[in-house]
Amino acid sequence: MQQRVFTVRFNTPAFLGNAEQSGQWRTPPFKHLLREWWRVAWAEAHGFDIDLGEMRRAEGHLFGVAADEGDTRQSQIRIRLGRWDQGKMNEWVQQDPAVFHKEVRGGRNVGSHLYLGYGPLNFNRGTCLGKKINGNFKPKAAIQAGEENELKLAYPSTEQALLDRALALASAFGGIGGRARNGWGSLELQGDGLPELGEPPLRDWRECLALEWAHAIGRDENGPLVWRTRDFSDWSELMKALAEIKIGLRTSFRFQSGNNAPRPESRHWLSYPVTHHSVRPWGRDARLPNTLRFKVRRAENGRLYGVIFHMPCKPPRRFSPDGRVLQQVWLRVHRLLTERSDLRRLDP
Repeated sequence: MQQRVFTVRFNTPAFLGNAEQSGQWRTPPFKHLLREWWRVAWAEAHGFDIDLGEMRRAEGHLFGVAADEGDTRQSQIRIRLGRWDQGKMNEWVQQDPAVFHKEVRGGRNVGSHLYLGYGPLNFNRGTCLGKKINGNFKPKAAIQAGEENELKLAYPSTEQALLDRALALASAFGGIGGRARNGWGSLELQGDGLPELGEPPLRDWRECLALEWAHAIGRDENGPLVWRTRDFSDWSELMKALAEIKIGLRTSFRFQSGNNAPRPESRHWLSYPVTHHSVRPWGRDARLPNTLRFKVRRAENGRLYGVIFHMPCKPPRRFSPDGRVLQQVWLRVHRLLTERSDLRRLDP
């Protein structure tokens, strides 16, 4: 068995709810993170010529399988944390930085943290946008930005190559907990044994739309579909900038219909559901996650910057996706991001 020890550090607050929905350091989210990026590493190692049955067998052999009947396997990976403390973030920042959203009641300011973290964040008490209001942000409901812990791993030496790749990818692009795709729970790993990232797993983004799961970071004729913000001194202002970017992207697609629309519009393909804009054939309970993800990294000078990257994949069959429409929508998103003066594309 190979044994590795890392320091894990959060660059933004992390919503790791336990059974009581109170933030706590726990190992299951870390195993999920490792499993997610192991799949990407596996796909890359096979040249994206993917046999799902073969991948699932390999995944079950390594990570374990829980089955009511038949082939139950124990995980070969052991994960330990140095401590299982509850989160120390007992109250949110005094003022949620405001961003303008032109679709809210004809145009008004909204809390940027609330916009990116709605669900874990639901302000009814405290101070929001400079006003005293009621709130239910739960005590100890988040792990604070800057908190660190020891992460220990043990796994068979035969699995080292793919797990090393998965660890490097998780540190560079991963986050855990509620609303991680919006940048919350952005983490980094530190330690002498952490592999270098090198070039990320890249595939032509149009080819990525052939599979229904995120297996690579997209690229086009200009390189990786990865953009970065300027540096910020704290996570609060950086999350505000990411909220402005997301609002700008979403509102650039104007709706022509309201609730219970007979067919999806371009905006619906970004993510679903959309408040006050349901699609009748999809229903109100369907879920289509956004394949554009946010990550917060720490620069060498200690300041923070945001990374926006696209991991395109085909929506599930129940959505009846049209490949031509998907390409038109995401091509427009890529162009909008590239045209923003507050972002720059990362080099290949």
